[in-house]
This record gives sequence, C-alpha cells and structure tokens, in this order.
Amino acid sequence: MATKVEQRSYEEALNWLRDHGFDLIEAPGTQGRVFLKKYCCSAAIQKNGDDNVKIFAYPGYLIGSEISKLINRGYQQFLKTAKTEVPATADHLKALQQFTEELKEGLGLPSLYNESLGTVSESYQYDRIEDRDKPKAERRKRPWEVAGVVATTAATKKGRA
Repeated sequence: MATKVEQRSYEEALNWLRDHGFDLIEAPGTQGRVFLKKYCCSAAIQKNGDDNVKIFAYPGYLIGSEISKLINRGYQQFLKTAKTEVPATADHLKALQQFTEELKEGLGLPSLYNESLGTVSESYQYDRIEDRDKPKAERRKRPWEVAGVVATTAATKKGRA
C-alpha cells in the first residue's frame, strides 16, 4: 500500500535536521545552500524555488574534507574522490545508508524499497568493461581489437612477400 509523503519546506527541513543531530554548515558565498554532516557522511541541500528543498550534492562518505562518490564495480564497492579511491567497508556502507535514510526523512522525500535495503551507487560496472554504454566511435580500442589489426597487417605483409 502506497503512503503519500509530504515534502517539507526549506525551513522545516533545516529545523528537523538540526533537531535530529545533523551538523549544518552554510555554504560560503551562496544563499539557501547548506552542507549537512552526520555519521562521517555529508550531503548538500539547497532552497529550490518556492521554499522547497532539493538535494544539491548526493550523499557520500567523507574522506578528508571531500564528499566521496560510491562506485560499484560488481565485485567491490569503492569510495572515490578527486584525489583517491578506497574500498568501501561494511561500516562505511552502514553509515552512508543510515545517513541517506535520515536525510530523506528530514526532507520529506520518499524512501524507495530497493534503496532501503542497502546502499545504492549512482553507477554500476558489473562486467568490468568500461565505456560499453558509449557509442562505438567514442570507445577506446580494446587490446584484442588492436591485436587483431596488428595480426591482420602482419598476415597481409607475409602474403605479399
């Protein structure tokens, strides 16, 4: 049975988040944008138009002072920042999942079933083949494609001799 969730206003969301232990840090140089911290995780929200709330920076685990992005490579999940990439531990994933669920509750956003089961990445790489979703012209050459060109060229030269 579906339950309708009422989205909170920006001020209501900030008050709820403060009351539930989130650290709120005003973003420097901007109006209506706030960074949230709890469980060593962080996200950013902003005021959206007529007093609604929008997630500006997707929740991620803090590595140093940078919000990491959760990447799923099929065999392992990783926390990636601009400078580093570390394997995600069970503690990282539990903290991130708890943070995300509380954030959604605070903002009045729906909590989807598949997301409530555990942490969800923004992108997945199950078969370890990168760029498969890009058009063929934009993909880099694979080793067997390069080797095929070399083998064909060598066979052609051999036949001419």
